[in-house]
Amino acid sequence: MPGPGSAEWWFYHIEQGSVDAAIAPLIEKCLERGWRVVIVGHEETMERLNRALWTWKDESFIPHGRARTDAANQPVLLSTEATPTNGAKVAILLDGSDADATLFERIMVVFDGGDENARAKARQQYKSALDADASARYFQQERGGWKEFKRPESAAGPA
Repeated sequence: MPGPGSAEWWFYHIEQGSVDAAIAPLIEKCLERGWRVVIVGHEETMERLNRALWTWKDESFIPHGRARTDAANQPVLLSTEATPTNGAKVAILLDGSDADATLFERIMVVFDGGDENARAKARQQYKSALDADASARYFQQERGGWKEFKRPESAAGPA
């Protein structure tokens, strides 16, 4: 992962299923690498995720907590603000949320391809990342996983 002030921006374009189901494996991969995560979105989204992450697999759950309860000890923090209170190096942005790239090493923007506002916000974030000379990668959901699309530097961003 890059050093402070040079966050990588990874964009995940969801085409099928729910945001909850799509991000759970991404969170699990972060935890496997020993990375703490803050997930940022609207309050309603955080409430829904709070329930979903306890039961996303029959045989396991994703350990997490809310920003209002012992935030510093949570490996995965659900919050309405992109603040790494739990020491997070990774921010997962939902609902068109923003984050200060100097606070994180990787920022993952997850958006529903059927939501034009979310797509427009992701495009703007992609362009801003490129304008800041940050690394930006774009993944589109496919059956069974994600496919990375290489974009020319002059591209407008997520489709």
